[in-house]
Amino acid sequence: MNRAVFFDRDGTLMEEVHYCNDPAKVRAEPLAVASLQRLHKAGWLNIVITNQSGLASGKILPSQYEAVEAELGRQLEGLLDATYFCPDPSHSPTPRRKPGTGMIEEAARDYQIDLSQSWMVGDKNIDIECGRAAGCSTILVLTGYGKDFRDCGADFVVRDTSEAVELILTKSLGAHT
Repeated sequence: MNRAVFFDRDGTLMEEVHYCNDPAKVRAEPLAVASLQRLHKAGWLNIVITNQSGLASGKILPSQYEAVEAELGRQLEGLLDATYFCPDPSHSPTPRRKPGTGMIEEAARDYQIDLSQSWMVGDKNIDIECGRAAGCSTILVLTGYGKDFRDCGADFVVRDTSEAVELILTKSLGAHT
């Protein structure tokens, strides 16, 4: 079985841009590349789990979503193993839409992931609820909307993705000694 770190996209791996539909506005978080490289080197999968309700509302066209994804992938130097997105509207939640666990369950099936050995990192309460419900450890980052959700019940709260990865690697070493 594989271990994975599931990342929210907007506000976690890239700077928050409300309904980002322009690749020119994509800015990977500082140190994201180095952090994802460290995870790969340690044998972890890097997987994005992202709600994209802007697709359902027409605020983001499919071609714009794909262009934003391509630019983020370029900035992250191809270090993402997969991206799962849910275009469902927020007013009509489905099991795939966070806080539902459908996207994580799909990834677990597709990549033979042991969810009990995996982590969910995000900047909102729905990221933490999703990870917890899927059986992952959870980390809230204070980037994006994170400061608004400090009390969401995450296992850990850290400054950014770099600190989250440091924590994951430290905790996983402690679990194997």
